[in-house]
Amino acid sequence: MGVMVVLILPLLLLGISGLLFIYQEVSRLWSKSAVQNKVVVITDAISGLGKECARVFHTGGARLVLCGKNWERLESLYDALISVADPSKTFTPKLVLLDLSDISCVQDVAKEVLDCYGCVDILINNASVKMKGPAHKISLEFDKKIMDANYFGPITLTKVLLPNMISRRTGQIVLVNNIQGKFGVPFRTAYAASKHAALGFFDCLRAEVEEYDVVVSTVSPTFIRSYHVYPEQGRWEPSIWKFFSRKLGYGVHPVEVAEEVMRTVRRKKQEVFMANPVPKAAVYIRTFFPEFFFAVVACGVKEKLSVPEEG
Repeated sequence: MGVMVVLILPLLLLGISGLLFIYQEVSRLWSKSAVQNKVVVITDAISGLGKECARVFHTGGARLVLCGKNWERLESLYDALISVADPSKTFTPKLVLLDLSDISCVQDVAKEVLDCYGCVDILINNASVKMKGPAHKISLEFDKKIMDANYFGPITLTKVLLPNMISRRTGQIVLVNNIQGKFGVPFRTAYAASKHAALGFFDCLRAEVEEYDVVVSTVSPTFIRSYHVYPEQGRWEPSIWKFFSRKLGYGVHPVEVAEEVMRTVRRKKQEVFMANPVPKAAVYIRTFFPEFFFAVVACGVKEKLSVPEEG
């Protein structure tokens, strides 16, 4: 009996490994077929997540329109994509200078984006401006700037491109949002407000355009961390707020979010929430036990030894 187990176990592990390999290859090919020849617009393509999305969709054979507010960095991204691409299987990306916080220019630039290929199949709204500080010390002008970049900019771009999708009865809009579209965290009032507003807009839009076969998806990670920052080993915190905020602050790596965006496009998911169990639990606690949630958050504010300043 013992000899049989010794012989069967390696074969079983080999079989499982083979199945996993086949699944990964099928998923990779499926992902490529889902975006091959599709016109994909990515805003803030020069950010960490934007670059990873550009890499994933470019490899999948998409016709990319990369938007960003710094031309030199857009050209650097272009060179990086072209240097590793197979010209026979990929398309040369098109670059568009776009600052979503400059609302006066968004409509004109959106028409330029549409003119690149004459249509848009997939729009990935990725641009975001962050701000941390007490509400009474953040100027109203900065509040407006955050709302422009995180809310008015994306919806203006969407409104210009949407009629083309509706007339063709096909398309997908992906909003890369944040956990703070679900609940607010102290000292991020304007940022949380902009994320709530964006999520509300695209949730409503989803129902409006369903009859036209246009899919609206939202991908909400906690925070998108930088490439070289990794979470520390877990340990017990004497404060509930410290434990929660540490878990919340872990964030998700840009590569993981980009791959999830691709899966969302491929499977036409409506909503994705990327977080470890603690932030996920916080969403449900906020919904079903709001008084407890507010008490924990208030304790966190009281425990702060220093108050962050604007900027």
